[in-house]
Amino acid sequence: MVCALGSAICFGTASVLQAMAARSADPGTGSGVDPALLVRALRQWRYLVGLALDGLGFVLQIVALRSLPIYAVGAALAASLAVTAVVAARLLRVRLRGPEWGAVGAVCAGLAMLGLASGAEGEREGSDTLRFAMLGVAVGVLLLGAVAGRGRALALGLGAGFGFGVVEVSVRLIDDLSPGTLVTNPATYALLVGGGAAFLLLTSALQRGSVTVATAGMVVGETVGPALVGVVWLGDRTRSGLEWLAVAGFVVAVAGALALARFGEAPEASRPGGDGDP
Repeated sequence: MVCALGSAICFGTASVLQAMAARSADPGTGSGVDPALLVRALRQWRYLVGLALDGLGFVLQIVALRSLPIYAVGAALAASLAVTAVVAARLLRVRLRGPEWGAVGAVCAGLAMLGLASGAEGEREGSDTLRFAMLGVAVGVLLLGAVAGRGRALALGLGAGFGFGVVEVSVRLIDDLSPGTLVTNPATYALLVGGGAAFLLLTSALQRGSVTVATAGMVVGETVGPALVGVVWLGDRTRSGLEWLAVAGFVVAVAGALALARFGEAPEASRPGGDGDP
């Protein structure tokens, strides 16, 4: 859980830095999957720092997924929105009101409940059918992103969330890290395609659409689906008699994160050409 929360801190901080950098880049095409946009964003130092934080967060996420049920890690990652709110208040000079601080508290409370209720990760290895299904979802996310154009913030956000969700499940489906096994495991390619597509979609969402809607869609996509896969197909369970606490904690944490989704939206003053443009 410490690694999962550390990952949330990295991702939450990175989202603010990347939003500031991506919005100063040329919009380019209207496609949701626009590698050229990523290249332009990489010229911004804030984006590079955010990218480094994403890399560290991904490593911590993998460590967490090897020890905790997917639903617990997913809820912890949703807490990255609480981190985003606090960092936005500092870097973008956004004042947090009482309801927002209450939402931060709700996220923390929900995660505490999950931490108390979570058991060990499920012992099921997952079938080849599930591995190919994750690869199919990853390819589908990439294709949907290619047709999701300008202004489709919800589609971009959901696509990014589904892509990150594929990564969460795929990590659990990779049992052997030997090179020979990795290249023949469909989950390896699902992880690479899903993660790459999600990253491109998130960059497009931060640059083009309403980040309020996109972030909310991303949270739903990366938490609910993977949690169900973990419970139904991978055997994730809670501690005996604490199922109700796990469900309550999951709902409270995600609801608090959704309430904070609007803090992924950089204020006009921080955009290029605004009064506060550095």
